[in-house]
Amino acid sequence: MKIKSLLNLEWDAIAGILAAVAGIVLHLLHVVDERVILPIVLALIALLFINFMRHTRNNERTAEQVAHTAHAVNRIQSALKHPDVILIGPRHLRSSNEQFVRHMSGDTVWFNVCLSMYKPQPLFDALLRPAVDNPMVSSIQFVLDESQRDLWQQFIYPRIAVCAGSAKVREPRWCSLSKTVSFILADSRLSGGTEALLSFWGEPFMAQTTDRDVPRFIFHVQKNAEILPHLVELERSQGRYHHE
Repeated sequence: MKIKSLLNLEWDAIAGILAAVAGIVLHLLHVVDERVILPIVLALIALLFINFMRHTRNNERTAEQVAHTAHAVNRIQSALKHPDVILIGPRHLRSSNEQFVRHMSGDTVWFNVCLSMYKPQPLFDALLRPAVDNPMVSSIQFVLDESQRDLWQQFIYPRIAVCAGSAKVREPRWCSLSKTVSFILADSRLSGGTEALLSFWGEPFMAQTTDRDVPRFIFHVQKNAEILPHLVELERSQGRYHHE
């Protein structure tokens, strides 16, 4: 390692500096005059110029290698397919839900969601109120099972009514829904497309407690995912059945 370190030293620059120092010392001691110092200075300048040219070429080669590597990384990244669906576990469940609601926009659909999740005031304030008060959200349409009507009337709607954006919350569409699929569908200002938070009733996705059902896992469906049109069609089909 020591030999390698010695070989990596700029010996030509060191030699030039030593020659310059020796020439200055000899000149100060009046051993040599200006006629001897001048060739030393010119030689030193030439040596430094050669050293500069060599480093410039090395820098150009390094820049070319960096650019080539950057292009290779970009090609690899473009070839990688982003996942259509991301599974979110209990530790990031609340933060992901809050971020989704905070950045949603346009007309939103809340299909077969568990209203008992919003029954505690802190959860209502964290997960539902931001959507109601979000100025970028045009409308909120709940599609709910008849079994949740009492919960809506006693707890959820009175809290929505006092929110600044309560007018955008439409009357829920009451249907006979099986407790299977649950999702929130909305446009995202982050991705510029339609996304969804998808969950399922029952274990292991939703845990049942004495007073409410608590989500454990949800799927963040990314824009352009193949499942999104099926979710839209599911919501529309319930709307047709409702009107019939």
